[in-house]
Amino acid sequence: MRCFPALTVLVAGVLLGTVHSGAAEKEYLTSAEIEKIQDTHEIDLRVKLLLDAGTLRLRTAQERLTGKEAEPGDPLELFSVEDLLDGYHRIVRSVMFTLDDAVQKPVVDKVRFPKALKALKDSAEHSLKELALLKQMVEDKRLEEPWNLVNKGIDITQGALDGAVEALAKEPKAAPKKKRD
Repeated sequence: MRCFPALTVLVAGVLLGTVHSGAAEKEYLTSAEIEKIQDTHEIDLRVKLLLDAGTLRLRTAQERLTGKEAEPGDPLELFSVEDLLDGYHRIVRSVMFTLDDAVQKPVVDKVRFPKALKALKDSAEHSLKELALLKQMVEDKRLEEPWNLVNKGIDITQGALDGAVEALAKEPKAAPKKKRD
């Protein structure tokens, strides 16, 4: 069995660092997102769907903080800034669980798994920039709960990035394709 210690340690750290209250948590994905994810079995495509959902939450949180109202019928219409930021954190956590589950399987897809790691790396690098902007926005507005959630997002995103980079470094390099004469 192949194991990526960085991802496993990272997931374990997230589990230990996550405090669950007795209250029911609000669903962080829309029903359409859930359906797409459930219908997608390839690891790289599933991770991409999750990461796209996370990116949408960061962008929507920024829009809400600048005063842009949700359009009627928008699937995220009823999500507050806090819901969006918490949803982002939970999505990144889901990506990490998905990747950790994949490496625990007897056979790891040697093509799709590295693509999923690369997607996580690229998304995390982009998201850290977006989170820095969000942090400045909530600091300027002196919003304590969103500030805490942005920092939580920064922590998990940095951890996911570190784990993805370490796991990608351990991936065997693909042999160069031979030219046909």
